[in-house]
Amino acid sequence: MTSHPDLSLSPEVAEALASGAPVVALETAIVTHGMPIPNNLETARAVEAEVRAAGAVPATIAVIDGVLRAGLSGAELERLAALPEGVRKASAKDLGAAIAAGACAGTTVAATMRIAALAGIEIFATGGIGGVHRGAEKTGDVSADLPELAASPVAVVCAGAKSILDLPRTLEYLETAGVPVMGFGTRAFPAFFSRRSGLELDERVDTPEALAAAFAAHQRVGGKGMLVCNPIPEGDEIPAEEISAFIDRAVAEAEAQGIAGKGATPFLLGRVLELTEGRSLVANVALVRDNARLAGRMALALTDARRAA
Repeated sequence: MTSHPDLSLSPEVAEALASGAPVVALETAIVTHGMPIPNNLETARAVEAEVRAAGAVPATIAVIDGVLRAGLSGAELERLAALPEGVRKASAKDLGAAIAAGACAGTTVAATMRIAALAGIEIFATGGIGGVHRGAEKTGDVSADLPELAASPVAVVCAGAKSILDLPRTLEYLETAGVPVMGFGTRAFPAFFSRRSGLELDERVDTPEALAAAFAAHQRVGGKGMLVCNPIPEGDEIPAEEISAFIDRAVAEAEAQGIAGKGATPFLLGRVLELTEGRSLVANVALVRDNARLAGRMALALTDARRAA
């Protein structure tokens, strides 16, 4: 556990880190900008419960009144989920401005990784990471999640990259950045709503213990972040051939309306939700809960291995 002047840990998280107990970081952009009310709060609570059931302590991360927080009270989580006017969506580059302004913000994958690293939390569960956007060869639009994975010593458990992205270029970026991408129980790179994207991974790992061992070894040889790809549960997926048509339509609408940058992902996910008549939200909730379960098991395995060493 490390101390930082702009970081505050909840008593539960502070105690867990001090004792070497397993802790899992959780993001809040999904609460503030990723899901509608009341699904956002319900999902945040359910994800914390999944981490606890796996034997780890949840550390939900956000910016509250200009303070980086790891571990939120029930009231603070409710405050974010109510979407009061002025709540921000903070990526890594936005954290300093949010601190200086005394603002409240939901943290993206990149910002959550940054804060988790400051706190000494090594495992983080989310839904899907950002990546290289479609048309990036013209726009240069690449999510801050990717360089943060190369910079922060945090293992990110996800259902792959969001299927609204350019997935082949996303994998190429991660390879160039030296970020290992591990498939949990599969060599297929998952595409968020779908279990398979048509792309293959170099590494398959079948147990949380093996994931923990791979992450520890990656750190020993000077590596930083690692991406763990856990496909959406089979019964909850929307097949790629079905979801792709909705995504293509949403992307075309975003381009026609000039929506890009930070606003692109919320718009695209919102339109896909409308076009799938709510099925994408059901899938989103299922996958993020499953990722939290796996992250909790991985954190526990990493803790057990270090105590046994």
